[in-house]
Amino acid sequence: MTGTEVGELEFDDIQHILLTRTPAITGRYEFLTFESGEGGRTWITALLDKVQSAAEVRATVDTSDRWVTLAFTWHGLRALGVTEESLATFPEAFREGMAARADILGDTGSAAPSHWLGQLAGDELHAIAILFARNEEQARLSIANHDALLARTDGVRSLSHLDLNASPPFNYAHDHFGFRDRLSQPVIKGSGEDPTPGSGEPLAPGEFILGYPDENGPVPDLPQPETLSRNGSYMAYRRLEEHVGAFRDYLRSNSQNAEDEELLAAKFMGRWRSGAPLVLAPDRDDPELGADPQRNNDFNYKDMDPFGYACPLGSHARRLNPRDTAHYMNRRRMIRRGATYGPALPEGAPDDGVERGIAAFIICADLVRQFEFAQNVWINDSTFHELRNEHDPICGTQDGTLDFTVPKRPIRKVHKGIPAFTTLRGGAYFFLPGIRALNYLATLGEAS
Repeated sequence: MTGTEVGELEFDDIQHILLTRTPAITGRYEFLTFESGEGGRTWITALLDKVQSAAEVRATVDTSDRWVTLAFTWHGLRALGVTEESLATFPEAFREGMAARADILGDTGSAAPSHWLGQLAGDELHAIAILFARNEEQARLSIANHDALLARTDGVRSLSHLDLNASPPFNYAHDHFGFRDRLSQPVIKGSGEDPTPGSGEPLAPGEFILGYPDENGPVPDLPQPETLSRNGSYMAYRRLEEHVGAFRDYLRSNSQNAEDEELLAAKFMGRWRSGAPLVLAPDRDDPELGADPQRNNDFNYKDMDPFGYACPLGSHARRLNPRDTAHYMNRRRMIRRGATYGPALPEGAPDDGVERGIAAFIICADLVRQFEFAQNVWINDSTFHELRNEHDPICGTQDGTLDFTVPKRPIRKVHKGIPAFTTLRGGAYFFLPGIRALNYLATLGEAS
């Protein structure tokens, strides 16, 4: 099958993270470097039977306890022995890497690559092993097994790792600010899933998976050889520290009472902490609405809240998913996977200086058209929706000089000098190969 033919989704050749969300609540991200191609290939070979396809996870999700995903940077593919001719067929953004494109992404100031943790900004970052687990016991087993593999494999070593958080309440899809997460994800045609009301029609597979037509039809100029690119995708990794103490302090300082604090927090996010959208619950939280997937996405902006009186025009949720107010919205959607890290900061406790946050992967077929567009135009464009001096209040780059506007009759409220509630602590662009492509990478150099 060529990359221009429609075909059915090849579930047995697609790494599970692209099409399924496992019931993992903890685990580790392991960032690796290959000191020799042989070492890297040996490492892949040892993990081939641990990397599950979407088909396998769908069949075993109720009985499995650990899940492994492997992905590689452009420099990692080169270290494994992919030819220069093949490497040149990958898109420019991926070849350059996230750190080199910091200005495009708005990763400046304290978020600049020079401040990143874990050696993620350098060319020596070659691969990531995503080790998800159902619980802490299974996570310890997975990490111990991988540590043992590294100890006996010459030519591959860990640069750094990030352990994920399994402490309540953040194992129930909430971030450290207390907001319900994982509420709006696109559905891929042929995946067998049905979109929830308001989530949009299923999208062409090529928006997310290489080798299939996208919303505009057949996709030319895919990376070569096809064995390497088909059923693959790209992942933008973002490690965002959440400044929970600063967020709580700001809410208290700019509110009259606890109810006002919750409303201001919801205005920043575009949803209440329960997940209930402001468009449908403008005045008070509605936890039943927030927990109901048949209702919590069933709204639009153009007809239901065109001026942002319910959900501010510059709120986080509205920027990251402008819905019916955006041009070519079907070409901008992305799949998001990830988890929290770091211990919870108890309610009422002062900031303890411990790092905590979200470490997420944004999965798409075109890093520029999807991920970089969202970062540059939606998150960090100060004139988004004709606003004048604003970035995304939650994950945008903030330096204390920008505003956040809450539309209100008769007089709007403008919050001046928004502090940084999150800071980027690391990032990278990874290629997520299909299962056959992993086998291809593991056997590079055998003929020679």
